[in-house]
Amino acid sequence: MLLPNRCVDCAACAATCPHGAIRKLGDHWVTDRGICRVCGDCVAVCYADGRQIVGREYSLDELMETIMSDEAFYTQSGGGVTFSGGEPLAHPEALKALLQACKARGYHSALDTCGHAPWSAFEEVLPLLDLVLYDLKLLDPEKHRQYTGVSNELILANLEKLARTGKELWLRIPIIPGVNDSPDDLAASAAFIRGLEGNPRVFILPYHDVASSKYPNIGADHRLGKIAPADQDAMDRAAAYFLELGLPVQQGG
Repeated sequence: MLLPNRCVDCAACAATCPHGAIRKLGDHWVTDRGICRVCGDCVAVCYADGRQIVGREYSLDELMETIMSDEAFYTQSGGGVTFSGGEPLAHPEALKALLQACKARGYHSALDTCGHAPWSAFEEVLPLLDLVLYDLKLLDPEKHRQYTGVSNELILANLEKLARTGKELWLRIPIIPGVNDSPDDLAASAAFIRGLEGNPRVFILPYHDVASSKYPNIGADHRLGKIAPADQDAMDRAAAYFLELGLPVQQGG
């Protein structure tokens, strides 16, 4: 990740990169992600801390050591461990191993997922989960593809299957102004949820743009662009509309 506000334009990163992945384009330094191998050489020579590696690999034991360090909080609060991301189901075997280790310690374990994964990945981990937090963004297939880059067909099919398993399920709908907060979009979401088995709990959450600055830092496009976060009035309107449609929701969660 390149943090432009810290860059002092010394060019040490480009001179050091063994793969030739860094070059200057106009007034900006760019990294060719197809060439970069995340070797860290550029980070080591960036004395201004403008280049950073923002991820690393952990062994199962290393992760469990981190998780176990908060064991006192789980005991006192009645909480546990939530696996989020990214998308945890992109790594079902690693997730399964972690869940098995957590279960052996008696930890309550939750999965936070967007649902875009093969059903086989769900089957791998469902017996080890106490709770699933499931994002539901848009029912309109074209709008879903426009804003997320993928179809919602798999997501909705997985949600229907998941609801039939009897696993505790919380649906979470981010309220995104101008994207999914129209009466038509809210009505479609409410109708779909009412058709699910098991009466899952439903939460609405305000969209925020906390991550928007990170996209250019990693050379990625922010698909949503500049959207104002949902304020309390927008959240109250959405909650009231869902209630009119016969679907009680909770704000936050």
